[in-house]
Amino acid sequence: MDRHEDWKHAGFQAVQRDFKRAASEILPSPSKKKSAILWLDLGHFGELLRYEAGETFQDHGLGLLRTILHQDGIETDLVSIRNIRSWNKLAKHLEGYNMLLMNVRSYRYETAVIAAQLFHKLNPDGIVIVGGMHTLVDSQSMVSIKEFDKICIGAGEKVITVLVRNPDSFPRIFQGQAAATMEDWPLIDRTLWPKPAGWARRFNFNWPLEEGLRWGPRPVASVLTSRVCPWQCSFCNENSYISNMKRRTVDSVINELNALDDKYKIGSVAIHDSMFFQKKSWLEEWLEKYPQKANKLWSYWAAARADTVCEWPELFEALLRETNWNVVSIGFESGSDPMLRMLNKQTTEEENDFVIQLVNRVGDEMEREGKTPVSFWSNVMLALPGETHEDAFKTIRMLKRMKRARVALAFFTPFPGSALGNQLIAEKKNIVNDQFVRDQRAGKILGIDYDFYHNLLQGKYDDEVNRGLSSEEQARDVSQFFSME
Repeated sequence: MDRHEDWKHAGFQAVQRDFKRAASEILPSPSKKKSAILWLDLGHFGELLRYEAGETFQDHGLGLLRTILHQDGIETDLVSIRNIRSWNKLAKHLEGYNMLLMNVRSYRYETAVIAAQLFHKLNPDGIVIVGGMHTLVDSQSMVSIKEFDKICIGAGEKVITVLVRNPDSFPRIFQGQAAATMEDWPLIDRTLWPKPAGWARRFNFNWPLEEGLRWGPRPVASVLTSRVCPWQCSFCNENSYISNMKRRTVDSVINELNALDDKYKIGSVAIHDSMFFQKKSWLEEWLEKYPQKANKLWSYWAAARADTVCEWPELFEALLRETNWNVVSIGFESGSDPMLRMLNKQTTEEENDFVIQLVNRVGDEMEREGKTPVSFWSNVMLALPGETHEDAFKTIRMLKRMKRARVALAFFTPFPGSALGNQLIAEKKNIVNDQFVRDQRAGKILGIDYDFYHNLLQGKYDDEVNRGLSSEEQARDVSQFFSME
């Protein structure tokens, strides 16, 4: 019988056994180290311990590089901050290693700095090697941290093995090297990702697949089909750190999903491309082959843009209906044309509204047919530089027009490496320091009336927001998108 059936029959003994597994399998103890090299998975403390909370998707960069190392005969240990509750507890798992490896994103930069300092305190002769997107967008800050012994700028898949074997052959800061195409990557060995330590999570989905964010049935298989978003929005730094790389073939993606399903039984899929709905010929091939060749027509989450949907609306609708694209991620960002121009989104209010009405209509029709209706996942920003009250009202009105949506709403954050972020940082208007986190909990830049936005999100301007909306739209509760914690 499988582990879930075993748990049902064995009851308390199974729970007790899994507590022991959680202690022995997930976190390498000082006495059970397999390697002198440690990968540290960055995140918030305890995210993989709490049931139904925190970031549960895995780091594909860490998984890829660790897979390459292990295939080349270099074994590494792994500890995840998300499986630990405090710095004191993490210290016990850092001690005794010769090398620490970290993949650093901007929103994990502060955590990486503290971890490197702690590692050197515990292992004075050890070496800390860092790579990842923040090395490209803000290398100057990283160079200022003396505990970062080696800094790989850019992709590391072509240098990681030589670097780990002989770090002294590299200068302190050096340029990485990417593969020519994604097909040159090995398939990630997902058992090299961190395993959730929380016992409730261990019965909630089949590791090494992922828990996901309830975009579809669990467990979730997250995959990449492409790395590049060719647009250059002024708030986004992705174009400055992701090198141009040929997209995977449709057959390759489907074959990987089928192999994962054969082994772990997929519930749904998250296609974690920054921009899935691009390159029409690739999408047409996906439309043809995914329903025919996949083991099952799994529902999936994937990203699009309003302008590309407007360019190929028939193809978009066919993908929704025929490939079970059930959650459409679109970074609408704003409901105001002046703000969209300032963000260099190259989209308009009219295009945003067209896509919202299209998805609303298709969702209604699916619901009448007894199917799960398609819905939005959308990133939206407020507190933008130069944003007027009416600009902000338009954004909330846009949200109220969505019938089925989950929205990640945040105050604008000036990310280094983005055109707008670099400008505001140079003008000394950035007040987030090294905490580059998208949220709505604190102010990000000088000159913004954050009290207005707090009041807006608490409903104090609903009369203004509701002007021009239908009675159904006015009644729609969007407060679920607003977390003021």
